[in-house]
Amino acid sequence: MNELADTGRAQNAQVEVKNLVKHFTQGGGFLRRNPRVVRAVDGVWLSIERKRTLGLVGESGCGKTTIGRCILRLIEPTSGEIYFEGTDVLGLSGRRLRKMRRNMQMIFQNPFSSLDPRMSVLSIVGEPLQTHTSLSHSDVRDRVVELLEQVGMSGEHIYRYPHEFSGGQLQRIAVARALALNPRFLVLDEPTAALDVSVQAQVIAQLMQLQRELELTYLFISHNLTLVHYISDTIAVTYLGKIMEYAGADEIFDNPLHPYTQALLSATPSLDREFRQRRLILSGGVADPANPPPGCVFHPRCPTATDICSQREPQLVDAGDGHMVACHL
Repeated sequence: MNELADTGRAQNAQVEVKNLVKHFTQGGGFLRRNPRVVRAVDGVWLSIERKRTLGLVGESGCGKTTIGRCILRLIEPTSGEIYFEGTDVLGLSGRRLRKMRRNMQMIFQNPFSSLDPRMSVLSIVGEPLQTHTSLSHSDVRDRVVELLEQVGMSGEHIYRYPHEFSGGQLQRIAVARALALNPRFLVLDEPTAALDVSVQAQVIAQLMQLQRELELTYLFISHNLTLVHYISDTIAVTYLGKIMEYAGADEIFDNPLHPYTQALLSATPSLDREFRQRRLILSGGVADPANPPPGCVFHPRCPTATDICSQREPQLVDAGDGHMVACHL
């Protein structure tokens, strides 16, 4: 039993993930002999309180996006449990699953690829309404105009196509589409990664305003630690499909306990010369998820690793006041 399940956060969670596992099988030839098993997510526990934001951080290839897609069942988990407002998401199928999808939506990283260039804004934003509701064409149009105005755009844009907009405008259109069915939970997968810094600030401000007005719950996935700190209430640090550390956003930044978290924070750009001198530079890169190292998956790169780190996998335990860390030291 993971200790995260016993914390107060889990008791009041709107979204709860228990021992989530997702393995992908690659190769093996025509007869599927000796396939390569990629352990993208390997035993993740998370909980997100209603109207709060959980930031998910880590290097590329650590399973962040896979976790988000598994929660929404855009891809099927290998094993584990996922609950939304007490309902077993993995136990749903057919009409019940389709109804649940209205409450859980995703905003993808690159709006240039997530929006169909052959569809007008009216069709893009109105598609969820046409699929899940019986609204008339005029009602769909009115709702699309309302959604566009809600994200800071004009209703005059409904007959335009994606190539006529900037990256920031496209991401606002993607947000409008995600909000079409009045969801209560959004997975934000690097929603500002493809945008200029000034536009990033506008989009983040818009997302935070929408969260307050519509009482939304967010899973915010990003490489930008400063941005994650700004928008998140709690932060989970992932490495090679596992959670290394989990705590309040301020606690993670003020008192990082795991060496991997310390290394990530030390790589954050800063004008402070003393801060730059304390930087912790990790050697090598993320290990192959098809052949993870024994014991702690981070130990080959850890500057403080001991013998036990290569022999036994650390469990995610409470280091005090709900600050969870998976480290023998």
